[in-house]
Amino acid sequence: MRRISRTLITAALVTAVIGGTAGWASGDSQEAVTGAPVGTAEWRAAGLPDPERMDPAGVARFFAGLSPARQRELARAHPTVVGNLDGAPLELRYEANARTTQGAFGGARVLAHDTRGRGQVALVYGDPARAAHIAVIVPGSDIDADHVRPLTDMAISLRRATGGDTAVVAWAGYTTPVGVGLDAATGRLAEAGADRLTRFVDGLAAVGAAEPSLFCHSYGSVVCGLAAHDLKAKDLVVFGSPGMRAGNVNELGTSARVWAAKDPTDWIDRIPNVEVGDLGHGADPAGPAFGARRIAADDAAGHAGYFAPGTSSLRTFAAIADGSVSTPDDVRTAEGSVRTDGIRTAAGARTEGDVR
Repeated sequence: MRRISRTLITAALVTAVIGGTAGWASGDSQEAVTGAPVGTAEWRAAGLPDPERMDPAGVARFFAGLSPARQRELARAHPTVVGNLDGAPLELRYEANARTTQGAFGGARVLAHDTRGRGQVALVYGDPARAAHIAVIVPGSDIDADHVRPLTDMAISLRRATGGDTAVVAWAGYTTPVGVGLDAATGRLAEAGADRLTRFVDGLAAVGAAEPSLFCHSYGSVVCGLAAHDLKAKDLVVFGSPGMRAGNVNELGTSARVWAAKDPTDWIDRIPNVEVGDLGHGADPAGPAFGARRIAADDAAGHAGYFAPGTSSLRTFAAIADGSVSTPDDVRTAEGSVRTDGIRTAAGARTEGDVR
């Protein structure tokens, strides 16, 4: 009886805190976009292999068996399929998506563009096919194809902070919650997003791209937590996280290095780190008991300030992304040099990107 009472009290607390933080009624229930890309029926009717029966490695083998002319022919005839097939050649996907987006996303190249629902998109800064280091940013609530600016700002800021050496992907490739309501407090959308994220990262591996570092913001860290055991990633960096649906790093089941940052002024700190059924996302990844490598973020302002120029968090993110650090101590006193906002410090010098 006591256990039931504690569960009910915890559930009520989660509901009350989330409601008081940003407005419970502000979150509208969303339907997750899943399945094969738009235009798949026509693709199948043309006698082409079913995308739902191929993993990214199989997609890569299929395109490798085609001549360049045939590849371009398919991109012209079936742009919404080719542009969203994880494992297809990256340049071919850019070409296909250019036909459907008509330059709608500024200077970024479009690696994926799904028009269903609120729209999903993956935007690329740099060249993942040739870059030695790749960062993929996974956003939280309210990001979609028409509301992608906060995510692209993060991507541009991170690429600048690495001095342009790291290719950065702004991955709005799943159906995010709208507002802070039940969708944001439960794992339903994150589970669908985890499948899509895993397939996307598998697609990078299938075309020979470098193993990426993933930067997961807010609800995006729930997505990364659920995908962690299947992700081919060298780093999982979570910030402003409500939890990763794991009690500690070991429960994630990943060989990736796990890092966590939380600014003390971030409102996410008022969300109870509990998990009752499907409500709540569990332990705080930035808490000492979780076991993540702690990233200092005291000068990041609020929930969205982690990529602000000049912040310790951005400098550390850049050092992780470009391979300059592997442990918290590396950020303070790196052998050789540490890249900070595009400027290398002298060997052994203390940087402002301290990690606690």
